[in-house]
Amino acid sequence: MGFADKWESKEQGPGLLDRLRDTVRTPTPLKSQIETANRQVRLLISQLDGTVNKIKQRDATIFRAVVTALAKHDTQHAAVYANELTEVRKMGKMVTQAQLALEQISLRLGTITDLGDIATTLAPAVSIIRGMKDSLRTALPEADREMGEISGLLSSVLIDAGTTGGLSLNFDAANEDAQKVMEEAAAVAEQRMKESFPEIPMSVLGDREREGLSA
Repeated sequence: MGFADKWESKEQGPGLLDRLRDTVRTPTPLKSQIETANRQVRLLISQLDGTVNKIKQRDATIFRAVVTALAKHDTQHAAVYANELTEVRKMGKMVTQAQLALEQISLRLGTITDLGDIATTLAPAVSIIRGMKDSLRTALPEADREMGEISGLLSSVLIDAGTTGGLSLNFDAANEDAQKVMEEAAAVAEQRMKESFPEIPMSVLGDREREGLSA
């Protein structure tokens, strides 16, 4: 079966029996596999959006505790709350970065039309997802299995396309592209954090927390 046939299935016969035989014999078309992966990516983005909202709620609660403690001149408790707030915001930045990176992946998956697009799109996407898998496990444990499924599906498409079309992957270029996507997502995530969350009073933070907040 050629790449064009693997990309989008065609009806092989008018009869029910013929269609059943095709179902058994014909592998899932690459286009269908990519669309399935993209739906899973969109679902994961939605889940991360819910996580971000929960982090914002948690942040607001802790920030109020910081302000209340400072109003009472209780610097000891203010520092404890502020340090907890830095950890919450680190998590928020990480989840937002992952969400932005997945949105970029989804956008790319939606524009794949030929073999060349598969080579330049899926390899970086797999690299990004594998790189985020461990860090997201803490923030969203239920996403671990889904990210594994997405990574496995996209890897399968890459292998299938390579077998059919003689696809040769440039892993250095793929990793470089993946790194670029993550850096851009990190920059945007940092900006969103500054715009969405009030500044923590630096007077109640230790040196380590200050460094962590600016990392």
